Amino acid sequence: MDMDGASSVVLQALTQATSQDTAVLKPAEEQLRQWETQPGFYSVLLNIFNNHMLDVNVRWLAVLYFKNGIDRYWRRVAPHALSEEEKTSLRAGLITNFNEPVNQIATQIAVLIAKVARLDCPRQWPELIPILLESVKGQDGLQQHRALLTFYHVTKTLASKRLAQDRRLFQDLASGIYSFACSLWSHHTDCFLQQIYARDEAGALSSLERTLLSLKVLRKLTVFGFQEPQQNMEVMGFLNAVFERLKQFLECCRQVGPDSTCREKLEKIIILYTKVLLDFLEYHPCAFIPLIQRSLEFAVSYLFTPAGEGVTFERFIVQCMNLIKIIVKNDAYKPSKNLDDSKPESLEAHKIKTAFFTHPTLTEIGRRLVSHYFLLTEEELAMWEEDPESFAVEETGGDSWKYSLRPCTEVLFLDIFHNYNQTLIPVLLDMVQNLQGPTNVEDSVQLRMKDAVYNAVGLAAYELFDNVDFDQWFKNQLLGELQVGHHRYKLIRRRVIWLIGQWISVKFKSDLRPLLYEVILSLMQDPDLVVRIETATTLKLNILPFRTEQFLPYLESIFGLLFQLLQQVTECDTKMQVLHVISCVIERVNIQIRPYVGCLVQYLPLLWKQSEEHNMLRCAILTTLIHLVQGLGAESKNLYPFLLPVIQLSTDVSQPPHVYLLEDGLELWLVTLENSPAITPELLRIFQNMSALLELSSENLRTCFQIVNAYLYLSATDFLQNYADSLCRAFCNLLKDITNEGQVQVLKVVEIALKVSPILGAHMFQPLLPLVFRGIVDGERYPVVMSTYLGIMGRILLQNSSFFSSLLTQMASECSQKMDQLLGSVIEMWVDRMDNITQPERRKLSSLALLSLLPSDNSVIQDKFCGIINISVEALHDVMTEDSETGTFKDCMLMSHFEEPKLSDDEEPPTEQDKRKKLLALEDPVHSVSLQQFVYEKLKAQQAMMGDQGFGVLMETVDTELVRQLQEFLQGL
Repeated sequence: MDMDGASSVVLQALTQATSQDTAVLKPAEEQLRQWETQPGFYSVLLNIFNNHMLDVNVRWLAVLYFKNGIDRYWRRVAPHALSEEEKTSLRAGLITNFNEPVNQIATQIAVLIAKVARLDCPRQWPELIPILLESVKGQDGLQQHRALLTFYHVTKTLASKRLAQDRRLFQDLASGIYSFACSLWSHHTDCFLQQIYARDEAGALSSLERTLLSLKVLRKLTVFGFQEPQQNMEVMGFLNAVFERLKQFLECCRQVGPDSTCREKLEKIIILYTKVLLDFLEYHPCAFIPLIQRSLEFAVSYLFTPAGEGVTFERFIVQCMNLIKIIVKNDAYKPSKNLDDSKPESLEAHKIKTAFFTHPTLTEIGRRLVSHYFLLTEEELAMWEEDPESFAVEETGGDSWKYSLRPCTEVLFLDIFHNYNQTLIPVLLDMVQNLQGPTNVEDSVQLRMKDAVYNAVGLAAYELFDNVDFDQWFKNQLLGELQVGHHRYKLIRRRVIWLIGQWISVKFKSDLRPLLYEVILSLMQDPDLVVRIETATTLKLNILPFRTEQFLPYLESIFGLLFQLLQQVTECDTKMQVLHVISCVIERVNIQIRPYVGCLVQYLPLLWKQSEEHNMLRCAILTTLIHLVQGLGAESKNLYPFLLPVIQLSTDVSQPPHVYLLEDGLELWLVTLENSPAITPELLRIFQNMSALLELSSENLRTCFQIVNAYLYLSATDFLQNYADSLCRAFCNLLKDITNEGQVQVLKVVEIALKVSPILGAHMFQPLLPLVFRGIVDGERYPVVMSTYLGIMGRILLQNSSFFSSLLTQMASECSQKMDQLLGSVIEMWVDRMDNITQPERRKLSSLALLSLLPSDNSVIQDKFCGIINISVEALHDVMTEDSETGTFKDCMLMSHFEEPKLSDDEEPPTEQDKRKKLLALEDPVHSVSLQQFVYEKLKAQQAMMGDQGFGVLMETVDTELVRQLQEFLQGL
C-alpha cells in the first residue's frame, strides 16, 4: 500500500464506514476488508487513530480494525501475516506517547497493546514494560493515567497465559516490578485519602481512578506472579495491608454518603480488595493460612457486629460471606480422619478456625444470619404487593435471584450449620420454641421473624433429622398456621407450605399425605397469588406422590386449580413454572389424567400462539405435550391438528426457533410416534425434516435414529416407499465420518427394517449391504459393530435367502472370488466371531440362519458343518431351559400369543409401539421357531440327503462332547 496516497483513501473509507446509510456503509466495509491483508494498512490505521484532530467515530473504527487485525494477521504463521519490519514499526508507534484524550478510545488502545504483548512480550518487545513504568512515573496526569491503564491491561493479559513457560516468564516479570507496583498503589491510595479528608472531591476522584488501576495490577501480580507467595515478604505485607485499607475505604463510604460522586468508585475499589483476598484464597489456600484469622475477624466484625452498621453495602456483604464460606468448607483446611495422615498446614488451619469459631461466636453468627439476613426486606414486601408474580419467580430461583444477597446468605448458613451443627442446632431449636403458636397478625416484626426461622428449619432439614419430630409439628402447629386466613398471615402460609416441601423427603409419614393433599387443595384456592404459586412449585419439587392411589382422589380438583393458575398468571417465567408442575402431575399419574385434560388441550394452542416471542415458554409447552401424549396414549391422535405443526416447526432447522426447541421437539416427535395407533399422511410428511437433521450430526442423532425406528414399527411399507432412498443416501454419508457407536445406530435401523419387512427392507437398503458383507469377511474389529453386521446378515440369510444369494453373487464378482469360497469365508468368520454377539436373540438368530443352509450337498457348507453345529449348541445353551417337572428342555424365547401385561401402580402402561413390537415378535422366527425343533429337523434332512453312513462321517467332524450335549438337548424328539 502506497503510504503517501493511502492515508486519504483509508480515511475516506473509514468515514464512509461510520455512515448510517447502508448504501454508503457496505461498499466501504468491503473495501476495508480487502485492504486488511495489504502491507502498510495497519501503519495507516495507527496514524489515523493517533491523530486527535480527526472525528472520534473514525478514530474509534480505526482502532477496532487494528485490533481485529492483530487476531488475524499478527502471528508469523498466519495467512497474509504482517512483515516483521512493519510489526517493529507498529510496536514502536503504539508506545510513542500515552496522551489519548478520549476515554473509550484509550481503553481500546490499551487492550490492543495488551493483545500485541500477549504474542510478543518480552522476547520481541522487551522495551514495553520499562517504557510503561517510566510513563507511569511521569508528572503529566493524562499520560500517567493512560500508561497505568495500559500497564493494567498488559499485566492482565500476560497473567492469563497458562503454559508453564509463559507462567515462568510472568513470574520473572512480577518479581522485577512488584516493589514498584506496591509503591505505586500505596502512593495513589495515600493521595486519595488525603484529598478525601480535605474534601477535594475532584482530586480524590482522579486519585481513586489511579488507585483502582494500580490495585488491579497488584491483584494479578499477587495471585499469578509467585509460585510460593508465602515466602515473599512484600506479597504477604501487601495482603496484610489490604485489611487496613479496606477499613479506611469503608470509613470513607460513611463520610462521603450515598450521593457522593466518589461513592460508586469507592464501592468498586472495596469490592476489588475483597476479590484480591478471595482470588488469593482460591489459588493459594496454604499461603492464605496466616491470613485466616484476620479474614474471619474482619468479615465477622462487619457482618455480625455494630461495626458494619452504616458502612456496608450488598455486594460487600456478599463478598465477606463468600470469604467466610470458603474458609469454613475449604478441604485444604480440614484434617484427615486419622490425624497422623494430616498435613501440618491442614492442622494449623483447623486449629485457627477452631479457636475462632467459639460457642459464643457461632451462636451470634447463627442468630444474626436468621434474625437479620433472612428477614424479608421492605423492598421485597413491597414487591410482593405490587408485582406478586415477579416476587414469586425471584424467590423460587429467577435469574436476578441467584446474584442477590439472599441465596448467598442461605448457602453460608448451610455451610456453617453443617460444619458446626452441634453448636447451632440448639440455637435454632430455641428460636423455633420462642415462636410456638400463632403470631399476632398485627405484629409485622414477629411475622417476618417466624418466616425467617421457618426458612432456616427448612434449609437445615437434613441436619435436624434426629432433633425434630416433624410429623407431630405438622399436626400440632403447622396445620394450624395454614388455617389462619388473614391477609397479613400470607407470609406464614407461603413459608409453611415451602417448609413442608423441604421436609417431605426427609421425614414425613406416608399416612399423612392425604391430609397434606387437603392442605394443598386449600392453598391452591388461597386469595394470595404468591401463596398459590409457591404451593404449585412445592407440589412439583417435593410433594408429588410416591403412592399414586393416595393422590388420585384429589387429582381432578388439584389439576383443575393448576389449570386455573396457568390461565391467571401473565408473566412468561410464571407460566413456565406452572406448566412444569402440570407436566410433573401428568407424568406421575400417566393414563389416570385422561378424564381431566380437556381444558388444557383446548388452551395450549392459544398459549403456543401467544408465546411466539418466548422460546423458553414454548420449551415448557413442548415438555407438557410430551407428558400429555404419554398420558393419552392412542387418544393423542385427537391432538394431531395442533401437535403435528408444533413438531414440524420445532424440528425444522431452517426456522430460527429450532435452536431452542429442537431437543424437546424431537422428543415430542418420538413419543407421538410411539403412541400413534396408525400412520397418517401428515405424520408421514413431517419426516421431510429428517434429512437436514441427519446432516447436522449433532448430539440429537440418537433421538433421530429412534424416530426412524418408530416409523418402521408404525408403518414400514409406507415409510420405506416414501423415504428409503433419501434415508439410504443420508446413512451412506454418515458412515463416511462417524464413531463406532454412531455406526451401530445406523446399522440397527437397517436391522429393524429387515425384521419388520425382510423383503422390502433388504431391497430398500441394498446400497448399504455390501459394506456389511465386507465387514464380516474382513473381520470387523469392533465387537458391537461386528455383532450388528451378523444380525443384519442373519436376517437376510434366514428370511430372504434369494436376496442373500444375489448379494453373494454380487460380492463374489466385486472381490474376484468364487461364490463357494466367499460363502466359506463368511461362515468361518461367523463361527469365529460368535462371541462378539452378546444378545441371546441375535445368538439364536445366527444359529437359525446358518442352520437354514442345511440340508446341503455343497462341499463348502459340509466342510463348515462342525462350526454350524458348534454355534447351534452354544445357542441351545443360551435359550433352552429345563422343565423341573418333566425334565425336558424348552425354548424360553418362544411366544405363542399376545397378552396385555398386568401393571402395578408405579408401572407405565405399554405404548402403541410396545404393542406393535410384541405383535411383530409373534411373527419373528426368533420367537416363533423352536431352535430345538429346527436343529432336529435340519439334521434329519441332512441325514436323509446323505444317507446314514455319509451323515455319520459328517458327524464325526464334530467334537464328541458337543455331540453329547446336542443329543441331550434333542432327546425326546
